Amino acid sequence: MIFAINEINNNPDMLSDIKLGYKIYDSCGSMNILRAALALVSGLKEEVGDGNCTKTETVQAILGHSGSHPTIAFTQVVARFQIPVISHFATCACLSNRREYPTFFRTIPSDYYQSRALAKLVKHFGWTWVGAVAVDNEYGLNGIATFIQAAQEYGVCIEYSVAFSSTDPPHVLQRIIEGIEQSTAKVIMAFMTHREIKLLASELYKHNITGLQWIGSDAWITDPSVTDSEGHSILVGSLGFTVAKATIPGLEEYLRQLHPSQFPDSQFVRDFWEVVFNCSLNETLNSQPCSGFESLQNVNSQFTDVSELRFTNNVYKSVYAVAHALDNLIKCDYGRGLLSNESCSDLKHIQPWEVLQHLGAVNFTTVNGEHIFFDNNGDSPARYELVNLQITNRGTMEGQTIGIYDASLPDDLQFITNNIPLVWCNGMTEVPMSACSKRCLPGTHKILQKGKPVCCYDCISCPAGEISNVTDSIQCVTCPLEYWSNKQRDACIPKPIEFLAYDEILGTLIVLFSLLGIILTMITTLVFYCHKETPLVRANNSELSFLLLFSLTLCFLCSLTFIGRPSEWSCMLRHTAFGITFVLCISCVLGKTLVVLMAFRATLPGSNVMKWFGPAQQRLSVLALSLIQVLICILWLTISPPFPFLNYLLYKDRIILQCALGSAVGFCAVLGYIGFLAILCFVLAFLGRKLPDNFNEAKFITFSMLIFCTVWITFIPAYVSSPGKFTDAVETFAILASSYGLIICIFLPKCYIILFRPEHNTKKCMMRQTPKTDVHY
Repeated sequence: MIFAINEINNNPDMLSDIKLGYKIYDSCGSMNILRAALALVSGLKEEVGDGNCTKTETVQAILGHSGSHPTIAFTQVVARFQIPVISHFATCACLSNRREYPTFFRTIPSDYYQSRALAKLVKHFGWTWVGAVAVDNEYGLNGIATFIQAAQEYGVCIEYSVAFSSTDPPHVLQRIIEGIEQSTAKVIMAFMTHREIKLLASELYKHNITGLQWIGSDAWITDPSVTDSEGHSILVGSLGFTVAKATIPGLEEYLRQLHPSQFPDSQFVRDFWEVVFNCSLNETLNSQPCSGFESLQNVNSQFTDVSELRFTNNVYKSVYAVAHALDNLIKCDYGRGLLSNESCSDLKHIQPWEVLQHLGAVNFTTVNGEHIFFDNNGDSPARYELVNLQITNRGTMEGQTIGIYDASLPDDLQFITNNIPLVWCNGMTEVPMSACSKRCLPGTHKILQKGKPVCCYDCISCPAGEISNVTDSIQCVTCPLEYWSNKQRDACIPKPIEFLAYDEILGTLIVLFSLLGIILTMITTLVFYCHKETPLVRANNSELSFLLLFSLTLCFLCSLTFIGRPSEWSCMLRHTAFGITFVLCISCVLGKTLVVLMAFRATLPGSNVMKWFGPAQQRLSVLALSLIQVLICILWLTISPPFPFLNYLLYKDRIILQCALGSAVGFCAVLGYIGFLAILCFVLAFLGRKLPDNFNEAKFITFSMLIFCTVWITFIPAYVSSPGKFTDAVETFAILASSYGLIICIFLPKCYIILFRPEHNTKKCMMRQTPKTDVHY
């Protein structure tokens, strides 16, 4: 301060014909500081009362104090006299309240910005579970409250928040130590002064509590006295914000010229001189007296070290702020002044309130290029350096600058770090972790634990069909309709399209049974063809038998159309081919049944019925019955044909590609017509069941139609209730079962007689107990 005042007094461009003076009060304790402030107000050293507070010797501005608590105490008193107070270190955000502290200014940023910067620092390193310890006064409580509020906005949870003072009983600190030891947070925000952090670090060191990452406020993070405390090693790796370093040209030379003769009444200078040079300025003491020729020019000490000018620079700026306010007041142009009616001050009677108004309007740049001004709350711009406490080569703990924070910049540009490697607690090389719960990996989402903060949660796997592809996802996202979640639940993949395929077991079995049926039909046809002149083949109407065998072959082949990827043509083919081939098959069976019945009806006297049911009529009836089904299918395909469609609703994890019926009425008409012919055939065959045993084909037709009707009656509920591709499998099973029923019941007995009982395949045996009528069966 003295250096800055001397520099200003020697500057011809500032305060011409005016010299600045000063009074210094070196007092500790709130009451002593308050007495000093009142003495400055009154212009007297001794304690003053209300009667002499209006003397003209009242100071124009007060610089100090460094602590927020004493500053709060005396600023409210000084404000009554409208004397500006400029602090270089009082950071409590409460001092920004202009109603309570209308004359307060500071050249250090408010803790409001520091607390928010510290919260952003915690977020930057991914710490979500933090402990908070503060000094039990306005500085600590206000600072930690702002930090907690900002941290919670960033999603950081506070496990505990405690406060203590260096004057508290020992059990208070002991209880805090026990809480820290039992906590799970590995990061601690310490908003306190150097006195409290030294006490806390010492006790933690005694209890061997290590591995904690400290976040410090500017009151202790660069304080050199912390290095001298017991247990300071646990603070290595601490992070915190502090005011930026600066250089003050000429200060080092000025300090090295210090001599006790310049300050004969200063106890500080006397004690400092005696310690540095190991001599005594008091001749009454027994130690070696000082010669008077001692010099600081070649002495390296903390006093002459100007490499860490942080808060010292704030004092320098405070002096210059007052000087610029006075300079602007003196250089006021009438009509442009800051006073009422834009007038200027009486230079012979400058009042503190006039300095106060000009101090709020100062705007200048220091020799270091730093822009100085005050906002409406008396605060200066918030600019910090981020420091990391590291052990130097000298064995001392110093703050290494690793980044900057500027609150005046946009939010995403406020915090900038450099590439200097950081030192963490316990010598760790990676960022320590501090979280209530482990991070939820992609594929999981967070479920809050009941009764705990939002940072405490369980990681639950996403349900099927939902994914989370980011870490710490709050909720899972449902996949689009065409997609499904993978096994890891971290990506949506296209749903598999499912249909009855040849390469699956069910499709392979259907193909095998279809081919087996075709082979069996071809063997039967070959047997009948090779024995077509035998009585048994001739008696069973060989023409209809071969046509029936041909239609059965088509029925077996028809089942293959239900396998494979459905297309527009295959969907139309499978249902129409099935309908037409089965009508052809049933028409042949119906014709054979009518032939049997009419043949025995012709034995009645005078009956001429067989001339109306000869070979031509049989072929015509089969053709007519089949054409009706063809007509039904043509109408179905014309009005609303079957078509392939993707069924998303049947299964959640896959898509069913199946054939839609198009028109349910058309499908029911096809099945209904087949059912009508089958029932008619069954009834007629049932009526002929008591015909002679040697020639009772009606009995076998009855059994075949019974199997056929049973299969298709059970098919209806099975078809309706079967999901997806199994509807095609059910329909294919019904086709194969009914086809096998027909070929086994109608043709297997005859093949057995032809191949293994040829002695029964004679005209004599066939005519036994049969009507003696010459008809073409």
